[in-house]
Parts: sequence; C-alpha cells; structure tokens
Amino acid sequence: MYKKENHIHELYTTPKGSVHQCDLTDKIYLTFKDSVLAFKIQDFLMFRRKVHAVDIHEMIFNLSDKYDFEVIESQQYQFSLKLTLCDIIQLRELLDGARFTIEMYSMLHEVLGDFEIA
Repeated sequence: MYKKENHIHELYTTPKGSVHQCDLTDKIYLTFKDSVLAFKIQDFLMFRRKVHAVDIHEMIFNLSDKYDFEVIESQQYQFSLKLTLCDIIQLRELLDGARFTIEMYSMLHEVLGDFEIA
C-alpha cells in the first residue's frame, strides 16, 4: 500500500521475491532468491531489459551444459546472479509486475498530482 508517512512502498511481490521502493534513497530494492539488490530507477529498468534479453528458447532446447544457467552481472552494483531457466521466468514475472506498478503510479501522479492510496 502507498502511504506518504511510510518511506518504503511495496511495488510487487510473488512467492519468490519482492520489489520495494524507498522515497528517502530514491532506490528500488529487489529481493530475489538469497539476494537483495538496490537500484536507481533507470538501472532497475536496464536490469529488467538484461533479464529479458536472455534467450529462454535456447535454454529450453539446447542440451549443452552451457545453457543450464545464465549469469547476469552488474559491474556498477557489483553483483552476479547465476539463474536457472525457472529462476529467469520467475524473475521476469517479478520485474514486470514492479515495472507495471511504477508506470501506473507515474501515470496516476501525472493525472492526479500528489495522491494517497490507503
């Protein structure tokens, strides 16, 4: 729920992780598997694009061990995630839900100005 007096807002949650936004730090916090990652909004959207760039079709049909995992790294934020096909699909769902919520809040803010959802 979005409340002005609370600085942390849940954007999207699945059984595998969650995404929150902090108004004080202007960061998006992604909790997935055993990792908690913090991004600026533009970096979060770039990370989402990187996850969507993974060729899941190749991972499904290529029998080589090379395609069992995909490693997604960020030099700027100094993390590396080793993801299976299932992890990538679950992470995509989480990132897409958070992106939808961000866009919805942005649109509501443009139309309504400051608002509060309780």
